[in-house]
Amino acid sequence: MNDLRLSCIIPAYNEAPRIGRVLEVTLATPGLDEVIVVDDGSADGTAAIAEAHDDPRLRVIRLACNGGKTRAVAEGLRTARGHHVMFLDSDLTGLTPAHLAQLAAPVLEGRAGASISLRGNAPRTWHLLGLDYISGERVMPRALLLEEIAALDRLPRFGLEVFMNRLWLAAGLEIAVVHWPDVASPMKHEKYGLIAGLRSDAGMMRDIFRTIGPLTALRQIRGMRGRRVAPA
Repeated sequence: MNDLRLSCIIPAYNEAPRIGRVLEVTLATPGLDEVIVVDDGSADGTAAIAEAHDDPRLRVIRLACNGGKTRAVAEGLRTARGHHVMFLDSDLTGLTPAHLAQLAAPVLEGRAGASISLRGNAPRTWHLLGLDYISGERVMPRALLLEEIAALDRLPRFGLEVFMNRLWLAAGLEIAVVHWPDVASPMKHEKYGLIAGLRSDAGMMRDIFRTIGPLTALRQIRGMRGRRVAPA
């Protein structure tokens, strides 16, 4: 019988400078029953750095080629065994075990069906709205996404978060928005340079709107704001 409560999936692509710290924090967080790093065909030492952590809860999956975040998460999801799953981006700075416990608590304690982070360096618009609808840090029931695993394989590379939003709203989940003022995700131009960063941002937005369309995105935001509950 599977008695794992919470699995953590961390997709990673060329994050050797950052994955080590994120993984240290994750493995130091009580209540995470398993941690799965999915190396998405990295060309640097991302996978090796992850594998250097000696912890029986940790599993590192190496994908042969870069298929994008959605497919990396799908591979992790096929392996995960927890009743709930936490998703984390691999490039976060300022992260602590307290942040992860804060993200998990509303769901594990039954006060919300899902939770989502609002990082300190999220766009000002998201702070004004009180919601970052494309945040990569989330907790949700694993079964809800596992039922749609075939659909994940058909999504664009960065269509995952808005697809999750659709599932949450269709299931009527209450959503805890967890504020992380001290946590940041580096801007793409900081990691890749100005031109490559702009191209990456444009590609991400293209994938989002290929998945749901701009008007649907606005309806998602409105719907998610209406389902918010206090995180504590």
